[in-house]
Amino acid sequence: MKTLKHLSYLLIASLIFVSCSSDDDNNDIPEPVNEEEVITTITATLTPAGGGTAIVLQSQDLDGDGPNAPVVTVSGDLAANTSYSGSLDLLNETESPAESITEEIEEEALEHQFFFDVSNGLFDVAYDDVDADGNPVGLSFIVTTDATTGTEALTITLRHEPNKDASGVSAGDITNAGGETDIEVTFNVTVQ
Repeated sequence: MKTLKHLSYLLIASLIFVSCSSDDDNNDIPEPVNEEEVITTITATLTPAGGGTAIVLQSQDLDGDGPNAPVVTVSGDLAANTSYSGSLDLLNETESPAESITEEIEEEALEHQFFFDVSNGLFDVAYDDVDADGNPVGLSFIVTTDATTGTEALTITLRHEPNKDASGVSAGDITNAGGETDIEVTFNVTVQ
């Protein structure tokens, strides 16, 4: 009888222990980390409406956060009173062959947005593509110059997981965008 009593205490204690343990075994498994994209090269190609020679803006930083500064080039000047069709191409050239980050951004368009900051207002930049929710992405864009000439600092910023519903973000205002910056590059562009 004593043995039966001890076994029943043991059974009750083990039931209490099991009932207090986590029912969700997945709590012990860490969530997979979505690693940040490695972007070594960003190329913006601006093709004038009606044809003509495209202007290529490129920043290439093959050593990433290493000691060497990125190599930033602009192949020519923008013409005044002209509209340009713009496209962006991003690469990870630490891989062989180079990995297209552009494809990843297209696939994850809901989680990405480019922002275009123009320092002196010599030209306007407008989005020419949207994600599945109708919010801008920025892989395609339109640059429109007016009659004003001079030099302009164009900063292109890619944000990962921005708040696309925030005020002004759909218009390209990075102020309320949030998210994390994947890449930010400034090009000095001349309009003549």
